[in-house]
Amino acid sequence: MSMIETDIQQKPVTMPTLALRGLVIFPGMLLQFDVGRRKSIQALEKAMDEDQLIFLVAQKELSDNDPTAEQIFSMGVVAKVKQVIRRSDDGIRLFAEGLYRAEAMSYESENPYLLANVQQVETLPARASRKAEALIRYTQNLFEQFVQNYTHIPPDIVIGVVQKKDCGELADYIASNIMFDFEEKQTILEELRPLKRLEKLAAILKKETQVLSIETQISEKAKEQIDRNQREYFLREQMKAISYELGEDDNPQQEADDLRERIEKLGLPKLQHDKMVKECDRLSKMPEGSHEGSVILSYLETCLELPWNIASKEHIDLRKARRILNREHYGLEKVKDRVLEVLAVKKLSPKIKGQIVCLVGPPGVGKTSIAHSIAEATGRKYVRVSLGGVRDESDIVGHRRTYIGSMPGRIVNALKQAGTNNPLILLDEIDKMGNNFRGDPSSALLEVLDSEQNNAFYDHYIDMPFDLSNVMFLTTANDASAIPEPLYDRMDVITLGSYTHLEKYNIAVKHLIPKQLKKHGIKASQLKITPAAVHRLIDGYTREAGVRTLERTVASLCRKCAKYYVEDSQAKISINPKKLEELLGPEKFKEDSRNKKDLVGLVNGLAWTSVGGTLLPIEVAVMDGTGKVELTGSLGDVMKESARTAISCIRTRAGLLGIKHDFYTKYDIHIHAPEGAIPKDGPSAGTAMATAITSALCNIPIRHDVAMTGEVTLLGRVLPIGGLKEKTMTAYRSGIKTVIIPADNVADLEEIDAAVKNSIQFKPVEQIDQALKIALTKMPTPQEVSDSSEPKTLPAANKIDRLSSGAASIPQ
Repeated sequence: MSMIETDIQQKPVTMPTLALRGLVIFPGMLLQFDVGRRKSIQALEKAMDEDQLIFLVAQKELSDNDPTAEQIFSMGVVAKVKQVIRRSDDGIRLFAEGLYRAEAMSYESENPYLLANVQQVETLPARASRKAEALIRYTQNLFEQFVQNYTHIPPDIVIGVVQKKDCGELADYIASNIMFDFEEKQTILEELRPLKRLEKLAAILKKETQVLSIETQISEKAKEQIDRNQREYFLREQMKAISYELGEDDNPQQEADDLRERIEKLGLPKLQHDKMVKECDRLSKMPEGSHEGSVILSYLETCLELPWNIASKEHIDLRKARRILNREHYGLEKVKDRVLEVLAVKKLSPKIKGQIVCLVGPPGVGKTSIAHSIAEATGRKYVRVSLGGVRDESDIVGHRRTYIGSMPGRIVNALKQAGTNNPLILLDEIDKMGNNFRGDPSSALLEVLDSEQNNAFYDHYIDMPFDLSNVMFLTTANDASAIPEPLYDRMDVITLGSYTHLEKYNIAVKHLIPKQLKKHGIKASQLKITPAAVHRLIDGYTREAGVRTLERTVASLCRKCAKYYVEDSQAKISINPKKLEELLGPEKFKEDSRNKKDLVGLVNGLAWTSVGGTLLPIEVAVMDGTGKVELTGSLGDVMKESARTAISCIRTRAGLLGIKHDFYTKYDIHIHAPEGAIPKDGPSAGTAMATAITSALCNIPIRHDVAMTGEVTLLGRVLPIGGLKEKTMTAYRSGIKTVIIPADNVADLEEIDAAVKNSIQFKPVEQIDQALKIALTKMPTPQEVSDSSEPKTLPAANKIDRLSSGAASIPQ
């Protein structure tokens, strides 16, 4: 025995003490741990300065950061410091070896570190007996069972347990190498009788083995219920099994109670209240983790998110509304007046239902932005629902909950997004919906847009009536003819026409250019676009009904100029027409693109498209042949029939037009509409084709500054057409001076913009002969024929009136 050990046995020794938090060291045990508390570091430094012996003892409470002598166990272990590693974070890692049990008899001081009078504790010798041998075997068997359930024991520890034949040593060795509560380890340390110490350890091992066995059973029970490849599901099942063992399996009931409380706070009508409470009752009876339970939970959450009783405060101020509309939109006076009329009626009669307005017009004229302005003017929430390409009625009225992944329709989702039950919902591109074997979404909209029915709108997913009568619906469309008639009948249609050149100029100067300058980070003083350049931009680089291409072109200018500003922050650029061509290249639409000469067989027709009007030139060539008629240019069936009708019409009046009666047997007629890749159809080009055929057969040129529209019949009558406003707008943009229209369309001239009326002379006609007299540079000389050669199908009255009737112009 060493001198130090002999001294300790004789009398207490004063040595530095280190309080361990959650750790207990045993004699013969090698322990590595981190030291961070200031007192502990100073005690360790004191020990290193002397004989490297330090008294290690556990503190009673883990939460004590600065334990006093009363807060520390008296029994501990004197340890030899083997290694000290200083870490960069002001901490120390200590490696120590336990030597022998010791007890703190008293403490000399507690500051700056704990200094205790330590007395070595002698343990009673273990006497060999059958009971001790049996206890050792029993403990080793328990340890073996423990290892079977807890696989993190190194093999060398297992071998060490087998080799130990002393009760005290075996108890200390096992306690120092397995994980259990530090207070239980402290009881093992304080037990000085080896046999009793091993009995206590055996009891602890027995308990720990049982706990590990239960954990194993829980894990096995969970594994039996799940697929081994679904790790996430496996973890959830483990939690479920643990909750079952602890008697805490009440989560669905708690969720149901929380939802039921939210339902009561909403104050719903009886039907909706009873249905939701019934679903809550079903949820409370579902086992945790069941698929049906998650479906019910998702359904209830969706229903509770709907704004059943939440409404935004509506305030209608016509002056404010007019100010907002004028600020956001230039022109469109008739449209603004219609919008203000709708708001005025709503102001006088707040309870009026059926505020369903349809804005019809070509792209880029401001339909969507007008809807946003109306929402701002009325104080309603604004939600946009795009219907373009919708082909399934479930997109509108939702899917039934029987389907996997079912969800509510777009109307209910729009209400959730708005958060109020009286928003302004914009149904955009309502004319672009399709229908197929999945259903007809336009039919599903009938209930939504019917003010007499939508106070009890049923979504298939919600499966409860929801009141849509407070919602203000606005719809937009490019082509009103593509909207189904029952749906069109439920809406108040407001038509937005194409912009004139002057309107485009003002929109560009007041809105588009400032907007794009701000967007591109360019100051107004740095970039200036001259008025002449803006006019050239409108005429030479864009040709559209709206202003979207114009805005993109202005954005292109800003991008090109931004490069100069990055290179020279002080640069200032003024864009004139010449500079415009340098930046954007040659003009895409030249003024001379339209024919400037009077030519034979070439006439300017006018056509309507969903994006506005367009100029439709028609060419006719007459060649020697056998009477064949060739129609080219992607003409539709209606337009082909219109061409044949025009030929027959000219044949009935061939003599009056100076055409030989047998021309249809000696000549081939070829009618062509340029831009053959673009499909064309409709009857309104009949007058233009009849004029071009007459010009080609008589070899008389057609005036290049005249355009025309109208359907022609076999008897030469000119019938009314649609889309006159868009057609006259394109004539105005193309520089046409005279437009021939059917006499029955005179009433439609009231809708034509003043700028168009001031620039174009309108000529209403009832007969094709009146159109020919205006369009041809000269009238053909009638042939002198005998009565026997006069076509019998030609009415006598027509022969007298046809060429004598004049064409009156509309006074401007």
